[in-house]
Amino acid sequence: MDKIKLIFPAVEHKGAAESYKKEFFDCNEAVINGSALLDQMAYDEWLENTKRNSNPKTARADWVAASTFFAIRESDSRIIGMIDIRHNLNNEFLAQYGGHIGYSVRPSERRKGYAAKMLQQALDYARGLGLSSVMLGCYSDNLASKKTIETCDGRLAEVKPYLDGRMMNVYWIDLTIIYSSSFSSTI
Repeated sequence: MDKIKLIFPAVEHKGAAESYKKEFFDCNEAVINGSALLDQMAYDEWLENTKRNSNPKTARADWVAASTFFAIRESDSRIIGMIDIRHNLNNEFLAQYGGHIGYSVRPSERRKGYAAKMLQQALDYARGLGLSSVMLGCYSDNLASKKTIETCDGRLAEVKPYLDGRMMNVYWIDLTIIYSSSFSSTI
């Protein structure tokens, strides 16, 4: 598996981001988790929104400060995933369901181990923000996400119905314990 790095979105990523988004829609996936609403906005509007939300002073009143990244494969600079790291849970939806971190991997790049690499790098970033633990949620039947979170030392804290009635798992990862791993942060 190729190395990946997390990078902040920029104007020059527009074409690649639109391709990423189109691949989800072509696979009949209308929601792109961890995309900070890329699935609902035009790229330029979305880019401005993510920049605003990256600063606690300018973040939307109905959200929290967050850092949104593209996961780029180093060998070909392809966007293989996205990850959104929320700096706190001072939002009812995030505190109940969304958690500190949301992520997605493009459909054609799934089951290659990229999600775990992305999450490990995000956990390093969250440590740098001063967080001591992070919450993540996923549908209970999403075996790939459950495995990814558990691989990164996620501990199941709760199983409950999501807003749509489907069951979801809530995990917590303790960031005060540094594990020896094969992951390396490139942020």
